[in-house]
Amino acid sequence: MKPDPKPKKVGLVSLGCPKNQVDAEVLLGRLQAEGYELTPDAAEADAIIVNTCGFIDEAKQESIEAILEASRALQGREDGRLIVTGCLSQRYPEQLAAEMPEVTAFVPLGQVGLIGAAVAGSGARVPSFPEAYGADFLDDAAAQRVLTTAAGSAYLKISEGCDHVCSFCAIPSMRGRHRSRPIDDLVREAEGLAARGVRELVLVAQDSSAFGLDRGLKHGLSELLERLDAVPELAWVRVMYAYPNTLDDATLDAMAGLPKVCEYLDIPLQHASKRVLAAMKRGGTADSLRALLDRARERVPALVLRSTFIVGFPGEEESDVRELLDFTAAVRFDHLGVFTYSQQEGTSAHPLGDPVSEELKEERRERVMEQQSAISRELNEARVGRRVEALVEGVHPESEHLLAGRWRGQAPEVDGTLILTDGRAEPGSVVTVEIEEAHEYDLVARIVEAGD
Repeated sequence: MKPDPKPKKVGLVSLGCPKNQVDAEVLLGRLQAEGYELTPDAAEADAIIVNTCGFIDEAKQESIEAILEASRALQGREDGRLIVTGCLSQRYPEQLAAEMPEVTAFVPLGQVGLIGAAVAGSGARVPSFPEAYGADFLDDAAAQRVLTTAAGSAYLKISEGCDHVCSFCAIPSMRGRHRSRPIDDLVREAEGLAARGVRELVLVAQDSSAFGLDRGLKHGLSELLERLDAVPELAWVRVMYAYPNTLDDATLDAMAGLPKVCEYLDIPLQHASKRVLAAMKRGGTADSLRALLDRARERVPALVLRSTFIVGFPGEEESDVRELLDFTAAVRFDHLGVFTYSQQEGTSAHPLGDPVSEELKEERRERVMEQQSAISRELNEARVGRRVEALVEGVHPESEHLLAGRWRGQAPEVDGTLILTDGRAEPGSVVTVEIEEAHEYDLVARIVEAGD
């Protein structure tokens, strides 16, 4: 349905992970192509889209609050429309429809073509949701995107869904089985993004290291990295969300040997205790995981390691936490995140209940992060005096006299920041900096050589 001659103004609130952010960018691109005007100001919007996250309880609550806040912004607008999409509405369509009459339309995951009709007023309030995410839907290079990331950087979603059966995770029920995009299509999108000024591509998926397996490619991710490394305008290619069971040596060799591929490995391990890993249906032991990381560091000597862990899983005991602490102390991750367990309906861990108190979960999380804080500071202090390549993101949010950026060992949003105190450069440019000061997560540097 064509929009009115005077385009409606549409605002969007997107929550959750970078994969969700890509979905939001595609939605915005579709609306812009259909003639709608986009606005960041909720007070001006005729329609507000809330792209929800449904991964953990905290994210669910944030999504609910965002829907209610959007509803308040539209209050008194007779023609105002509130559209909800994303993982939370995919999981609980009937419940949300019953409890939130203020929502005027729900759009299922993957059904990008419905968004214009929902904004125009012809979208169904409660559509027929598929049992699993979007059937065979995949993004493609032809989809227009409105980039919402910092200057010079963009996410590239290389696949959808997940074939793993982790007992704590509901993503397969929301996103479906693992489906890889064709390499040629991804290269076309990368070339289009590079032509728009993107210097860093951050590859994201539910399981990036499984890329191509469903298409019969034995080393799909390394093949993709080789192709992206050849895109002239790109400076960095970064891989996020590798999985221990699917990470192969070919990918590590690509990180070590391809000049544009960052020596950076994000590999969520979730725990180190054999007993807890078995209950999570992850498999492995502290020794086997340590051997994997040792092999990665051997093949990629300059490797920067990031991981995430969950504490408070049902049945986790003090001995398991000590094993996790010993493991992270021995590995010395460059970057580390710790989440507290959140019980999820529809997962195989749900019948186990949630016996670890929230207070104890938080205490365990703080212990791991306190240890990591000291490790991070020590590793950062060892970088003082080094000259490294950096991507300038723009003016630092805390001072107009400073610039903010990242070096190759920092991923956007989840790692620390590079605070640039001296020198000028345009946002989106790649420069050489000298690191002068270290903190737990941030580094202070000055620009010593302007880039391009």
